[in-house]
Amino acid sequence: MRIEYLPILFGVLVGLLGVGLVADAWLPDRDPSLHVRERRRRARAERSRGGEAAVGLAIVVLGVALIGRDQWSWTPWIVGLAVALLALGGILNRRYFRQELDFRAAARRDPDTALKPGMPEQTPTGERLRLR
Repeated sequence: MRIEYLPILFGVLVGLLGVGLVADAWLPDRDPSLHVRERRRRARAERSRGGEAAVGLAIVVLGVALIGRDQWSWTPWIVGLAVALLALGGILNRRYFRQELDFRAAARRDPDTALKPGMPEQTPTGERLRLR
C-alpha cells in the first residue's frame, strides 16, 4: 500500500464514524416495551437529535475533505462547513453538555457527612477474608 492512500483510508473511517453518529441521532434510544426506571434525582436533559445529526454530518464532511486531500479545490470550504456544523451541533446540545459537565456525582455529595445512609462501613474489620 502506498502512503498516498492513507488519507483516503482515514477519510473513509472518519466518514463511517460520522454516519454512525447520524444513525444514532435518528434511531430511538430505548425499546419502548422495556420499562426502565430512572434512578437519577433530577430529570435528565434531553439531547438534541438535530444537534447530534449536525455533529455527525460535520464528521462525514471532514471525512470527505480527507478523501479530497489537497488536490480538491473545495477542501477549505468543506472544512469551513464542517466547523459551522460542529458549532451548530454544540449550540443545539448546550443544555445536555451543561448537565454532563456541571452535575457530576462528586459535586452532589455532602462533604459534611462522612457516611451516607445505606452505605457499607469503610473501616476494615481486622479479620482477614478468606476464600473457601
